[in-house]
Amino acid sequence: MRKPFAHRPLRRYLSRMDNPIPRDALDTGSFFARSDSPPVEWIVIDGRIDYPASVALMEDRAAFVADGTAPEAVFLVEHPPLYTSGTSAQDGDLLDAARFPVFRSGRGGEFTYHGPGQRVAYVVLDLKRRRQDIRAFVAALEEWVISTLAEFQVRGERREDRVGVWVRRPERPPLPGGDPAEDKIAAIGIRVRKWVTFHGISLNVDPELSHFDGIVPCGIRGYGVTSLLDLGFVVSMPEVDGILRRRFEAIFGATVMPVPGGSAP
Repeated sequence: MRKPFAHRPLRRYLSRMDNPIPRDALDTGSFFARSDSPPVEWIVIDGRIDYPASVALMEDRAAFVADGTAPEAVFLVEHPPLYTSGTSAQDGDLLDAARFPVFRSGRGGEFTYHGPGQRVAYVVLDLKRRRQDIRAFVAALEEWVISTLAEFQVRGERREDRVGVWVRRPERPPLPGGDPAEDKIAAIGIRVRKWVTFHGISLNVDPELSHFDGIVPCGIRGYGVTSLLDLGFVVSMPEVDGILRRRFEAIFGATVMPVPGGSAP
């Protein structure tokens, strides 16, 4: 029996031949919900939240969104240093298992690092109210990051064979094939259940980049990892959050800061 799309490796799903259109050619300019939908709750969690607690938060909200008892939400968090593995992670890509806690995750993708200085946005949206197109949704997430980086005069780019957002580094030696060196600045890993999304994106603002050395990030060898600080941009997390929110609204629609105690998890 064929597995449902929500559990297939994200890279394999995005490369299916029944939708050969490149992600950068998909319509990502508008992923708005139906007009009768409430605004997306924009929830910034102060401090560092443990990974299991964040998964429970997403799971609860996704269930409420699916049954129509809570609005969609974006949770902005920071984690203590940790590694997570997605559904297509290879054991050999975990290079230093003793370095930080390792959590198995139900999201698509492979190994990634989360830690201080990295803005993680968990996106719980109902695609039944939007577009039931996983490929276009991933492209819209990439566009969200790309347009956010553009506010800092950073050119982020997508690659058809590599999910996430990439930055060219022409000041570095070229790759063995002669292509310019590239670093990853944002990772994307999602899961979908009953057409409700969860997990999401991670954007490197000013994390300790050496912490990525304990894994092969996203299972992709030969490329580096960068951050806004590494590129020369000293910005605060609230500043990044403000731009993320503005650019999210341009693509996904209105957001609202919830009143404490006023909604379901």
